[in-house]
Amino acid sequence: MHLAIEHIAIPSPDPAALRSWYERVLGAREIFNNGQSPPTCLMALPGGGWFEIYAAEGAPEKRGNNKLAGFRHVALRVDSIEVAKAELERRGVKFGEEVRPAAGGGRVLFFEDFEGNLLHLVERPAESPLAGK
Repeated sequence: MHLAIEHIAIPSPDPAALRSWYERVLGAREIFNNGQSPPTCLMALPGGGWFEIYAAEGAPEKRGNNKLAGFRHVALRVDSIEVAKAELERRGVKFGEEVRPAAGGGRVLFFEDFEGNLLHLVERPAESPLAGK
């Protein structure tokens, strides 16, 4: 059996606005829209991977707390944290933390989308055992 992650779901109080944020800030493109209001859509990231954005029934407390049980963040691999950070800042992203070491080698930098969902950039050096994975 071959398993691979196809998409990550992001329930949203305003799916259309969140879709627009992922298009504008992360360069995602819509590959599916159910045509309803509010929409359910699939968004493809330029380097691979999809987000499914759909209407939420409520929001969890402390959404940005990375230590709560369950899925907590989405890691986006980049070649250079500095280059990616500068581009995202030009697109309006605010970074509240400093770059720190990544589990398995490399560096990470956390940020949130405009609804408070936690994402981070991850950079793996060529010598990291995880670089080519």
